[in-house]
Amino acid sequence: MKLAMIGFGQAGGKIVDRFLEHDQRTGSDIVRSAVAVNSAKADLMGLENIPQDQRVLIGQSRVKGHGVGADNELGAEIAEEDIDEIQGAIDTIPVHEVDAFLIIAGMGGGTGSGGAPVLAKHLKRIYTEPVYGLGILPGGDEGGIYTLNAARSFQTFVREVDNLMVFDNDAWRQSGESITSGYAEINEEIVRRFGILFGAGEVGGGDQVAESVVDSSEIINTLAGGGVSTIGYAAEEVENSNSGGGLLSRFTGGDDEPTDTANTTNRITSLVRKAALGRLTLPCEIEGTERALLVMSGPPQHLNRKGIERGRKWLEEQTGSMEVRGGDYPVADSNFVAGVILLSGVNNVPRIKELQEVAIEAQDNIDDIREESEENLEELVEDDDDELEPLF
Repeated sequence: MKLAMIGFGQAGGKIVDRFLEHDQRTGSDIVRSAVAVNSAKADLMGLENIPQDQRVLIGQSRVKGHGVGADNELGAEIAEEDIDEIQGAIDTIPVHEVDAFLIIAGMGGGTGSGGAPVLAKHLKRIYTEPVYGLGILPGGDEGGIYTLNAARSFQTFVREVDNLMVFDNDAWRQSGESITSGYAEINEEIVRRFGILFGAGEVGGGDQVAESVVDSSEIINTLAGGGVSTIGYAAEEVENSNSGGGLLSRFTGGDDEPTDTANTTNRITSLVRKAALGRLTLPCEIEGTERALLVMSGPPQHLNRKGIERGRKWLEEQTGSMEVRGGDYPVADSNFVAGVILLSGVNNVPRIKELQEVAIEAQDNIDDIREESEENLEELVEDDDDELEPLF
């Protein structure tokens, strides 16, 4: 699937930058074009892979390149004011070559959580391609203002995009782990999961052809209908004669071992269960999921149609959905078999219910929450005396 990726804010820019590095390392060619948008000049300068002319600094007249702190109302305002500058970078994207737009943003800060929904609304008004969001929820230990921002931004973002995929930092940060190392691991986890999902169907001339092809239309159909999505992932290391055994492996029968159909089928069905019932990007009960997509990736000799079909039927039983798609994504030189499951239209999500409660109760303790970040806001924003109103 070919994507135009737009990283909005610090977290969004870093993740898009990591996606580009993943593309270069694996040759997956998912990102057709990448743009980073931020109100903090230092964050844009810290990126390594996004081209300089695709980095857009907004809000210069108001925050002088220093960012908006945690004020996502200000983030939304400057995104509205400078939408033409953002559009100028998007105009360089060969839209006829992309299947969809993906806006990536952290939902706890100011620039991304405020600006991403504004950009999503703008893109949907202009383009016919789907506009998806990837929202990163803050950890509970990051402070009340970040939880409030996420509560407000979530309801706006999910309304403006065609589907909102969510990654919850609370479910992934390890206790005692530093913020820097923790976020680096989280970003790698995001790229690993979404890289396999969006890489499905993108094969070159010399690549293996899947037995059951998953192409961009399968992903688009799974995400159709809006709502919230989560991703499951599981992998197992395998012996791959194609990745290093060479001629000796062929003479010693190295190619024959993976043809054990029963083992291959059992491995796939086991990975499907682990992916669905293990740690999801957004923890939830999978029962009641509206649509699902299973993608199995790995050396072609370790993939088979029977295992994928069994995994797909198991997903149907567990979710209760009649819209469960499945297929494989062969990677000849991989030493892992991996399963990625996209669960779209999930309903029973405790974290989302928690955010909704925060949004409802926010006005009762808005002064206390604002005081938590008042010192930072006063340094960066000249006038923050306006009453904070919900974005939705």
